[in-house]
Amino acid sequence: MGKLFIVSGPSGAGKSTLTRKAIDFFPDLRFSISYTTRPPRRGEKNGVDYIFVDEATFDEMIARDEFVEYATVHGRKYGTREKDLRELLSGGVDVLLDIDVQGAEKIAKRIKEAVFIFVLPPSIEVCRERLKKRGDIPPEELEKRVATAIEEIKKIDHYDYVIINDNMESAFEKLKSVIIAERIKKDILAERVKKIFNLQEV
Repeated sequence: MGKLFIVSGPSGAGKSTLTRKAIDFFPDLRFSISYTTRPPRRGEKNGVDYIFVDEATFDEMIARDEFVEYATVHGRKYGTREKDLRELLSGGVDVLLDIDVQGAEKIAKRIKEAVFIFVLPPSIEVCRERLKKRGDIPPEELEKRVATAIEEIKKIDHYDYVIINDNMESAFEKLKSVIIAERIKKDILAERVKKIFNLQEV
């Protein structure tokens, strides 16, 4: 069974950049691609960053109970298709999922063994500046996102690990450390060790 890593946090935390770096670094780590109704940002590719669908298609998938989690964030819908996720995990593949705080809460209720990692900006001001730099968020929408970020940060106790992203390279080293540590836990390697050393149950 593969390991599921959930990377979550408020807008402007830099979680998407961190998850992309992790996928590039670990050749055996797969990225779970979410569905969304929002339009692609500059440089994003359908089927790589997200699967972009219209509202009607997304609503039909909800009606068929296809999502392990879905949420409306800043007026756009995002969801993770349960079949895609469970197929990867049951095949022994470790999966990395970049989702919002609402989605992480829903997954926690259905997949208890997932590892939850919370990514934070170093301050609300930095969060605001990062959102401004995107250049695609109107001022009134930006302040709504900042207010949402403050509320999301209050959910920090629900996570296993916390990474404050004040420096991308330093934050990435911490994320790498979490993934490596989780992969060498006793419960993950116990059966493999027994086979390698031909250990018998006492």
